[in-house]
Amino acid sequence: MKYIKKRPFTKAGFFTFMRAQFSSQVSSLLDFAVTIFAAKLLHIYYVYATSLGSVAGGLLNCFINYYWTFKAQDCKKKYVVIKYFFVWIGSICLNTWGVYLLTESIQSVPWVQETLSHLFDDIFIVSKVVVSLLVGWFWNYNLHRVFVYKDCKIRRPIRRKVIEVETR
Repeated sequence: MKYIKKRPFTKAGFFTFMRAQFSSQVSSLLDFAVTIFAAKLLHIYYVYATSLGSVAGGLLNCFINYYWTFKAQDCKKKYVVIKYFFVWIGSICLNTWGVYLLTESIQSVPWVQETLSHLFDDIFIVSKVVVSLLVGWFWNYNLHRVFVYKDCKIRRPIRRKVIEVETR
């Protein structure tokens, strides 16, 4: 628990956070490009387009984080992929449903929809930006930092918990 509280406030924690933000921006660029391409040019429903974009961005983000952001080459790829997959599923669900709920909420309030429609062609893009930022900061970064790239073996944290319980 001490690691979780103190790590982001150290010099190394700050630079890891900045690398993670850069990685997230590059991945988000691909995510948004795929989403907008699918929704606007291929005429795919925006919820499905959001899911496709999240998949594309997530694959790129895993690669960048493994080799550069968290420098996890000492971790076996299969362990990282398994843990990343579970976090990624949560991220895709939060992004997809968050965009859907926020878009539908905005569209249910006429004056908000009218105001935003003067500024943006598609309101779901506003929702995607807001939801992507929130999910990235509060879900993805924290789980990547303390779970996906932290312990290289899945069994190690489980064994520690078992040993702690047995010694009590």
